[in-house]
Amino acid sequence: MLGWAQRGSIGQRVEQLLKQMTLVEKVGQLNQYSGDWSHTGPVTMDPEKKQQIRDGKLGSMLNVVGVKHTRELQELAMQSRLKIPLLFGQDVIHGFRTTFPLPLAEAASWDLEAMEAGARVAAKEASAWGIHWTFAPMVDIARDPRWGRVMEGAGEDPYLGSRIAEARVRGFQGKQIGAVDRVLACAKHFAAYGAAVGGRDYNSVDMSLQQLWEIYLPPFLASVKAGVATFMNSFNDLNGIPATGNRYLQRDILKGQWKFPGFVVSDWGSIGEMINHGTAANSQEAALSAILAGSDMDMESRAYRDNLAQLVQEGKVPIRLVDDAVRRILTKKFELGLFDDPYRFSDSVREASVWDNAEHKAVARDMAKKSIVLLKNDTISSSSQPALPLATNVRYALIGPHWRSVRDHLGFWSSDWPDDSIRIKTNERALMERLPASSILGYARGCAVDDSSTTGFAEALELAAQADVILLNLGERRDMSGEAKSRSNIHLPGVQEALFNALHKTGKPIVVILHAGRPMVFPSIAQHAHAIVYAWWLGLEAGPALADVLTGGYNPSGRLPMTFPRSEGQIPIYYNYLNTGRPAQSDDHVFYVSAYNDLPNSPQYAFGHGLSYTKFTYSNLRLLDTLMIGQGKIRVQLDLTNSGSMAGTETIQLYIRDRVASLSRPMKQLKDFQQVNLKPNETKTISFTVDREKLSFYNEQLKWVAEPGDFDIMIGASARDIRFTKVIRLVR
Repeated sequence: MLGWAQRGSIGQRVEQLLKQMTLVEKVGQLNQYSGDWSHTGPVTMDPEKKQQIRDGKLGSMLNVVGVKHTRELQELAMQSRLKIPLLFGQDVIHGFRTTFPLPLAEAASWDLEAMEAGARVAAKEASAWGIHWTFAPMVDIARDPRWGRVMEGAGEDPYLGSRIAEARVRGFQGKQIGAVDRVLACAKHFAAYGAAVGGRDYNSVDMSLQQLWEIYLPPFLASVKAGVATFMNSFNDLNGIPATGNRYLQRDILKGQWKFPGFVVSDWGSIGEMINHGTAANSQEAALSAILAGSDMDMESRAYRDNLAQLVQEGKVPIRLVDDAVRRILTKKFELGLFDDPYRFSDSVREASVWDNAEHKAVARDMAKKSIVLLKNDTISSSSQPALPLATNVRYALIGPHWRSVRDHLGFWSSDWPDDSIRIKTNERALMERLPASSILGYARGCAVDDSSTTGFAEALELAAQADVILLNLGERRDMSGEAKSRSNIHLPGVQEALFNALHKTGKPIVVILHAGRPMVFPSIAQHAHAIVYAWWLGLEAGPALADVLTGGYNPSGRLPMTFPRSEGQIPIYYNYLNTGRPAQSDDHVFYVSAYNDLPNSPQYAFGHGLSYTKFTYSNLRLLDTLMIGQGKIRVQLDLTNSGSMAGTETIQLYIRDRVASLSRPMKQLKDFQQVNLKPNETKTISFTVDREKLSFYNEQLKWVAEPGDFDIMIGASARDIRFTKVIRLVR
């Protein structure tokens, strides 16, 4: 071991190492290449990679997994002059060996502890396979479900998104960077990628700075406060400046105002893509723009490798900027303990221990159950009972293209394993294990996911005719949501809604289970189905989790993290909109107000919406004070009662509205929530605290202020289901 790798604090060791590094070796630390095989990303073949590692010209790799592969490449790094270890990164987005629900699905649980536990399992598994760093969580706020990457985030709300960002960072990293069963987290994509024009991936973003700070930056700031190790910049330009070359984002805000101590990695090839943006004429100009703006590591564009040393030698890039970037990267390698033991994450015993871990699958099943959202549950007239949970004395017909789906349940951005087809239970099999054999009449596919053939309708209708209730399982394919999966039409693909309409004409009650990675549009189903279960893509334990909910083994508790539109014409649609000078008072109030003439303004399903098999009664809302003075606080209390017959979890949501301010303020803003589990007939007193922080916003000068005046305090079960409203006053 070299002397600098053993003596002093991490900061001192980094400085000792920096003094010994040549400019070429420094630039080498700022380059990241992909491996020569695919796991969750593209493959790039480069015969010079191994020699560049030996020469100290490569600092990091992605898409290299497994103890064998990571050890082999780390051994090459140990042949370099200074023996600086490689950093291995990977897209561990919603689980590694154990696939969890899509991040957006997890966000629907509103269960921060469960999401933290899921990230912890992912970190344990990934780190056991030699991975040091995950490119997650994605914390982009997204208000447009046409954007395929909504599946990767936490939805539309900055408060909920911030709390989820914190939970996932804690789960991935633990209390302190360096634990052998944790990984570095990466907050992405910085910034405003979720606001791409038209919901089209990689597209431009044009917005006011006030909106940037108010809506899109809070989850990133929350990630910094949670100690996130790294940031990834975004593909989009922001007001004409590509994020990768945006000094305001990276140097002024992130490394300046927020004092972020970690490093920033580009997204795949985004430094070189500034040429396409038209802000750089060639690779050299792109490298110059990126390093001056604060991008520390170049993922896969080779712009730093080919140009950065020359830019320094020509005096166009101060060496202090290169040293700062290298210092940030080396610090993380020291914190991970890689200089003390480059192979500490390459442990074959640990690798084997996570291959088929029953405890991890149990965590995934718990997360999957909590992610399911019950959108609708009407009474079946013949029985005077709600359609769900399923009864054991009813004959069910299983119809639809997803009852026997397998790998689809893994969703996009998952790690595919050769034995997945064996490990994953289909929805059909899982449900058959939970219901008596006499309850299930049979299965008919009805149609494919996305073709135009209706030849299967006849078989489906014949089976439906024999049934008491139809269980219809529809949705996207797993690869219809994700990166580069933007869609102008987010209706159910193919003829699936036509299949529903044909079955509806039979007069039989229909329970619809929908799988997708984004909010979808399904007007006929929303109107006519007796029950709708939004099951997203739930991962390895999807089938058992769905069966738990359908049969009442688990009372659904999920709540929507995004607003569901009635039509694409409403997009972008979100709950925390600004009022107008001519606001519509209702869906029927349409003339000379801000409204559609051919469609209600209200969404199909509101942010925060989700039903339960039991009933919760809100009562006795009280404010312990109505006047907030200075730094004072106001406590809000209410009583919550489970007035139904089944234990369940309610997510109580607190919203505020600033009635009069220097800027127009949203009609509602989520500022707190609590999840409460109650037994039948049980009552609990719930308390919230409202302080100046909850009443503050970014004003026209981008100052975080709470302006005196009146505020509505709203308590409800969703953004549209407000049970109580009280008024408080803030005085200086």
